[in-house]
Amino acid sequence: MRCRHFLTPLLSPLSFANPPSRPLASRARAVAQPPAQRRAALAEPDVGISRFASSLPGFRGALKQRYSDFVVHEVARDGTLVRLTSFDLPDERADTDDEADADLPHALESFRLLCGDADCEALRGFLSRVSEGDSDVSPIILSPDADKAHRLEVHDFFKRNFIFLVTDTVEHSDGVQRCIRVRLRSGPRGRRNRTGTGSSEPSGWRDDRPFDSRGSVTWPYHLGKFLRFHLYKENKDTQEALRVIGKMLGLQPRSFRIAGTKDKRAITTQQVTLFKVHASRLAALNNKLTGIKVGDFNYVKEGLVLGQLMGNRFTITLRSVIAESEDMIKVAVDGLIKSGFINYYGLQRFGSASVPTHLVGAALLRGEWRSAVSLILDPREGECDDMNGVREHYKEHGDIDVAIRNFPRRLIAERAILQRLKKYPGNYLQALMAIPRTLRLMYVHSYQSYLWNHAASMRAGIYGLSGVIEGDLVYKKECLGEGIVTDASENNDDHTNTSEMAIFAETLPEETIQSVKIADSEDLLKAVYTLEDVVLPLPGSETLFPGNEVAGIYHEIANKDGISLTESTHGVKEFSITSMKGGYRRVLQRPIDCEWDLMTYTDDKIHLVETDLDVLSKAKPSEVNELLSTGASHDDSLDTSGATILAETESIGSSDLLPELAVKLSFTLPTSSYATMAIRELTKTSTSVDCQKALNS
Repeated sequence: MRCRHFLTPLLSPLSFANPPSRPLASRARAVAQPPAQRRAALAEPDVGISRFASSLPGFRGALKQRYSDFVVHEVARDGTLVRLTSFDLPDERADTDDEADADLPHALESFRLLCGDADCEALRGFLSRVSEGDSDVSPIILSPDADKAHRLEVHDFFKRNFIFLVTDTVEHSDGVQRCIRVRLRSGPRGRRNRTGTGSSEPSGWRDDRPFDSRGSVTWPYHLGKFLRFHLYKENKDTQEALRVIGKMLGLQPRSFRIAGTKDKRAITTQQVTLFKVHASRLAALNNKLTGIKVGDFNYVKEGLVLGQLMGNRFTITLRSVIAESEDMIKVAVDGLIKSGFINYYGLQRFGSASVPTHLVGAALLRGEWRSAVSLILDPREGECDDMNGVREHYKEHGDIDVAIRNFPRRLIAERAILQRLKKYPGNYLQALMAIPRTLRLMYVHSYQSYLWNHAASMRAGIYGLSGVIEGDLVYKKECLGEGIVTDASENNDDHTNTSEMAIFAETLPEETIQSVKIADSEDLLKAVYTLEDVVLPLPGSETLFPGNEVAGIYHEIANKDGISLTESTHGVKEFSITSMKGGYRRVLQRPIDCEWDLMTYTDDKIHLVETDLDVLSKAKPSEVNELLSTGASHDDSLDTSGATILAETESIGSSDLLPELAVKLSFTLPTSSYATMAIRELTKTSTSVDCQKALNS
């Protein structure tokens, strides 16, 4: 019986319901103090995480015992799950000449009606020379045309009907007449003439100026200018993986565009785009990459931008589970599905170092530039001894050259500060501005998240989470799903529940302001809103505060930190909350399309979840194993030659090891919601490094 694998005694989660922590006020004072000594690892109450959505008991389970226990698939804007399914190259061939020739008579007749017989015959002759393979065919210039609207119509005609041709406007030497010039675009039909001269052109036209050279001269005209591919990585953060690929391709990391970063200690798959890079160059890297694979290549017109995703699909395995019974686990999972979890910003938001990002953000908001620099550069608890030695040496001796040589390139902020201080000694504001903008804004956003977490805990602590109360901020009903475009017409295994995701998708852009209102007694009487509509603000110039006691916690903590939420104490707008729009975030989040299962295992090192590579190896075993022969990772091997899913032990007597229990969960969350906070609610256990180390030991 499966229940024989459940162990006792039960660790009651009720003991975690109100974890011991410093009072909010004393925690706030701690933020304001500069670092006098190394701090201990970050704990959940330090960043306002102190409540649970339900009082149901949890169970004990180790999170991320192996990085393969945490699998993440990006959910694209159309609802598709981003998976690594193929290493095949896309077809880069243009449409056949036969297809083009079939439409030529119709296109020429349309052009004759638009521009007249003379221009039509000129174009017919030009196309004839192109079809004969003349790669140096000279451009033609159409009849003078003083009507700008008509010229625009002609330009549009060529864009629609002759994609391999390019048009621009030239003027006569008299400075009055204007004509349209037609030339051959770069691509498989030939190389364009760069001089702009030829016997077919009438004299007097200023056609010797260079052609519009925006874009690559050699990029095929029929391909989208961005290569989109799926990045599969193991135990690496997104930027690290892209740096490795970029170095092999001779590209800067900024060349890559992503919709969002993914966890480091995990197996993740996400979309990436590159500008004008052929798929064959990336595919050739697969047998050289370690813990990284790229595939599912496609050419598209637009590159990705941050936030251009619907969310993430998580498959998480909790190992070494201890519970009183299987029923208790079922009750806990059902409770998570029904009640959801407080939508806290997880500890990852505040950094993995002992000097969390919100402390730096607080210093920036106060205008304490030197203090902020010290927080970033000073020694910190938990970092390797060699790295702390570098920090200690700089703090004691102030030798910038030595520090720059010894700080690894992955420490982007530290190196940027040091290089700017070398150029402008003592100018700490200039040094901070040298940090890439997205990274330096992260510090201030982190402080906003810190305030939000405390407000969420206060809302749950004072009013509970049973429903809407007067004074709550709620999204107006007509705004739900605003700005989200989904196509739910397809229904297959690669789509998540797009309609449900659309409802929650407004948590996506933290700097997007949507219409909210303060719930009043009439709203409560009509039961117009539910707890899922309740939001709390990320403070900014365009956000409202709740109309109840929760509003006070924002100002209380900020004031104790020496920060004003209504006016700037310095002139640097970028480091002022009053110069930010702000945003709103749901208090409660429910996991979407949640599935779960119980498993047993005897080997701690074996995968309990199929990865994309596992699935690929079944479909194309020889191809995948050839790629992996030189690209194995160091911890959980990428080798997929054998089955990775261990079925429930059939006979305990067949092994000297007692089978252990694992719980596997799969669910989808909108972007910016943290899966670790869902697991925290399920197990009623802290997600801090110290706590998880204890569970994994």
